[in-house]
Amino acid sequence: MAEQGINRREFIRNSAVAAGVGVVAASGIGGNFIAQAADKPNVKKTRSYNPEMEYRRLGATGLWISAVSLGGHWKRVAEVTGKKIPSYAPPKNKEDAAVLCKNRYDVMTRCMEKGINYVDACTMGEISVYGPALKGRRDKMYMGFAMWPHCPRNKKYRTAKAILDKLDEGLKMAKVDYVDVWRLVADSAKGNSEADELEFIKAFEIAKKAGKARFTGVSSHSRKWLTHLTTTYPKHFQVVLFPYTVQSKELPKESLFTSVRKNDIGTFGIKPFASNSLFKGAKTAAEKAERARLTIRYILANPAITAPIPGLACVEEVDNMALAIKERRKALTAEENALLKQIGDDTWANLEPEYKWLKQWQYV
Repeated sequence: MAEQGINRREFIRNSAVAAGVGVVAASGIGGNFIAQAADKPNVKKTRSYNPEMEYRRLGATGLWISAVSLGGHWKRVAEVTGKKIPSYAPPKNKEDAAVLCKNRYDVMTRCMEKGINYVDACTMGEISVYGPALKGRRDKMYMGFAMWPHCPRNKKYRTAKAILDKLDEGLKMAKVDYVDVWRLVADSAKGNSEADELEFIKAFEIAKKAGKARFTGVSSHSRKWLTHLTTTYPKHFQVVLFPYTVQSKELPKESLFTSVRKNDIGTFGIKPFASNSLFKGAKTAAEKAERARLTIRYILANPAITAPIPGLACVEEVDNMALAIKERRKALTAEENALLKQIGDDTWANLEPEYKWLKQWQYV
């Protein structure tokens, strides 16, 4: 499938081919791996390719994704712009909304320049900003989105019809014909049943056949449920998103990564900076930047993670992530490992009450 300038008609024509993509890594660690020499021609065809960036294969989707990508949340844009900008939605004030849109456009432009080629919008507000920012350059970035809060965490949105209606609304808000990764936001703790799962799959199949979604998946805070989905329905839950922080480690037994590797699932790590708790022990901007880079290097030491998706508030933060990729080519020193332990301890100690649940993701 051609990766540049794909439209819905081309997608429908080639969807059967795309569904069959499933190269196994030479190292035997599953689909999310650093490009081997034989893969380089395909990697160079990816969107916004930059030889200074590292790319990892998004499981059986066959997409080559930058090893650090752009998360949808813009929690700290208010901090860097001095404007009253909510964390997940455009401000109602037109002036502030214009500032946000310019900020996001500029950040996405710098991402493209640095070789970052995937943006993930989680909320309806994020879709309404990131989609239009891609106008005229849709072939430069892959896009994934979910329609939180109108998602299966709410029982109103657990039928195929309900979530397909929301997909159509999201495409209209984003002003795009298709989305590369359409993901739901759901948790088994919210009461999702096997009947719900089959409704999700029905919606996925309809959306793919119509050329509205290339690949499908889910974001969840439930490790056991994600393991169940990736084990039971790997052809439908092709991409999964879950928390992975500086404190996260792989479980020696019954790990989600066992299923991820076996079934060639693409993975994105959400909350890599633990909802910004990572920075609370830092005193200077330089120290915050170093913490961010070390954390990304730590996360990417797990080859089963395709990419962490931090919310980047300004172009300087994009540059810092590009630097993290360059630094990753060097082994962590004893001093850096000691600093990582301090960073992890500080992050856990500074978690906001509403994010204490992240500690449940210390082992994945």
